[in-house]
Amino acid sequence: MAKKRKKPVPMDPAEFRSEALAQALEKQDMAAIALALRNGKTIVPLISPGARDNPLDSGEVWTFRDQKTGDVALLLFSDATNKPENLPPTVAAYGPDWLKTFLEQYRDTITTVFLDIAGPHPMQAPPEELLRALEA
Repeated sequence: MAKKRKKPVPMDPAEFRSEALAQALEKQDMAAIALALRNGKTIVPLISPGARDNPLDSGEVWTFRDQKTGDVALLLFSDATNKPENLPPTVAAYGPDWLKTFLEQYRDTITTVFLDIAGPHPMQAPPEELLRALEA
């Protein structure tokens, strides 16, 4: 008797979206962004299997290094659908404790954090500003 294959479980799009962060970015309201980051989740691109050039020794989070300046950026998204196609396809939804720990661990390496870098409402902040927002 042949084994039955399990059907793949469809991804729940709501799992990879933060409505509060999306609305805060739309308004470009730093207080609302801070609140969304403290109480919700952010979508983070992960390293694809076989990726070779990751500036951080994070094990899985994909970061961007500017080849001209050497600056390292962390990219966060309010929705997985806002992630540009040229980034690794895999994402994770992480909460505020993870974000705080990650930013603290790499505060001397990460020079900037981009939120929804490709839009629809991009914003940029220094890691220290986001850490202050997460601690408030």
